[in-house]
Amino acid sequence: MRITARFFALHRDAVGAPELELEVDDGMTAGGLWSQLGERYPRLVPATRSLMFAINQTYADPATELHEGDEVAFIPPVSGGSAHDFRPFVVTPDPIESASLTGYVQTSGDGAIVLFAGVARDNAEGRATAHLYYEAYASMAEPVLSQIADEARARWPIGRVAIHHRTGKLDIGETAVLVAVAAPHRHEAFEAAEFMMDRIKEIAPIWKRESWLDGTTEWIGDEKTRGARS
Repeated sequence: MRITARFFALHRDAVGAPELELEVDDGMTAGGLWSQLGERYPRLVPATRSLMFAINQTYADPATELHEGDEVAFIPPVSGGSAHDFRPFVVTPDPIESASLTGYVQTSGDGAIVLFAGVARDNAEGRATAHLYYEAYASMAEPVLSQIADEARARWPIGRVAIHHRTGKLDIGETAVLVAVAAPHRHEAFEAAEFMMDRIKEIAPIWKRESWLDGTTEWIGDEKTRGARS
């Protein structure tokens, strides 16, 4: 049967392509395919820790069997108008700004609005940064951001949530991610905002690459791949 395999960030670098059309045996699982790919592309093997799988843009167990026409994506460790027109969950190459998010989440029943902005800084891990680059599996990332907001609502009595995340090259000082949350009380809003940022880093298929001032680059994520610098 024929399937499509998609690769991102350090996985794409290891394979040398963003996707491959593959013929696989009936009964092949997502995990089995990854093992086969590791034999073909040895640079993938160190990137197995914290690996997640998505089949047809939905997270899946590695034991899930593949079917004709499936798209399987291998997710590396992840390192951001009127209320009727506004899209609360957005992944975009365009600059993002906070006013539209806070305007969307605020209602008359909310006593608190918390806005978190993640900004590109000029250093990381004791090294000087030239700029950042974000890559995303955008068609999957936006539903995942919505899922994260639902998880927060299940934990705290909060109101509207908006999350916007940049992709592409970011110069120092540019905003990479915005998380806005409204709630009747400030404690719930603060806790929910922090929770959502943590979850974005855990499961959103968005990857960050540091470009250092010395000319080297590094995908940020799994500690075991930190030595694979270009």
